[in-house]
Amino acid sequence: MALDPDVFGQLLDAIERFVREKLRPNEALVGETDQVPPEIIEQMREMGLFGLAIPETYGGLELTLSEEIQVSFLLGKTSPAFRSMIGTNNGIGSQGIIIDGTEEQKTHYLPAMASGQLVGSFCLTEPEAGSDAGSLRTNARRDGDSFIINGTKRFITNAPVAGLFTVFARTDPDSRTAAGISAFLVDADLPGITLGKKDRKMGQQGAHTCDVIFDNVRVPQSAILGGPDFEGKGFVTAMKVLDRGRLTIAGVCVGVAERLIADCLDYALQRRQFGKPIAEFQLVQAMLADMKAESFAARCMVEETARRRDAGQSIGTEAACAKMFCSEMVGRVADKAVQIFGGAGYVADSGIERFYRDVRLFRIYEGTTQIQQLVIARNMIRDAKRLNGLS
Repeated sequence: MALDPDVFGQLLDAIERFVREKLRPNEALVGETDQVPPEIIEQMREMGLFGLAIPETYGGLELTLSEEIQVSFLLGKTSPAFRSMIGTNNGIGSQGIIIDGTEEQKTHYLPAMASGQLVGSFCLTEPEAGSDAGSLRTNARRDGDSFIINGTKRFITNAPVAGLFTVFARTDPDSRTAAGISAFLVDADLPGITLGKKDRKMGQQGAHTCDVIFDNVRVPQSAILGGPDFEGKGFVTAMKVLDRGRLTIAGVCVGVAERLIADCLDYALQRRQFGKPIAEFQLVQAMLADMKAESFAARCMVEETARRRDAGQSIGTEAACAKMFCSEMVGRVADKAVQIFGGAGYVADSGIERFYRDVRLFRIYEGTTQIQQLVIARNMIRDAKRLNGLS
């Protein structure tokens, strides 16, 4: 449900001020301490940022995807850790419940997620299963009216602060494909759940990931996302969730690129060599022009795909295209940013090297570039065969 344009404009203005006045001044602190200040998290709660994409019925703002993308552009103009804090509640942590959850599950979890009092995490990746999600080994064995979950999940975003895990586990022991996987809503305080130490990462300090270990964790049958009728359909839910998540990630990539371009332009106008600003040198101008053109193309791609999704169209191929192009694009922009800043871009004081490290992850999570290529090509082949009446 789209917000009134004036109300949405006010929301964007408030977020833009929040990014400029509160988040950007704290970027270096988050990078140094690996922690988002608690007062900033509380401000995010007060602004409703944890519930941007959650239906109004359950306390959220219920933004359309097109509206959420505009917010992603703004939040991308600062350290990704800030957006990551609210990202799972608006994306992979809540969307499965919104799309396929029972009314009881929605009523129980979504209001707390919209307020930011409950943080959700998406437990799909494992030590031996990432891009090949169908090979996951975590299992859920039926025991009367319950299931007992065993297994380890890896690189789980926001797991250290999560109160709810959406856990993908194999409920059909005879299956070796995605068809035997179910999704469970598992409260983080249940006996048998332990967390590994926080991962030390190349970038994105302040955005925490860790292993989540399930050791004979008992959950009721009602914990299956969507209810008992959705047993064995967890992978289908995951794919629905990832389509939307990939597009919001693409939106963040656009925002980061636009931030880097603005910083580079300011620097190039001030930094002088050979008696004039380096912005006047054509080879620097060429880099700035390439950065601008690519970021503009990425923005258009994301906005158009969001419009199609809001119009009810399937966007599996388009979301994969956007995620692939935008994540690769922001990597190229960050590399050129280091080049324009020169030595200043390689040292920590400018913040450019931090963004250079931060954006590298965008090409990996929620489907690597190579997985996006496979998704795009396979969808193209499937559609061509259908069009031509081939099996």
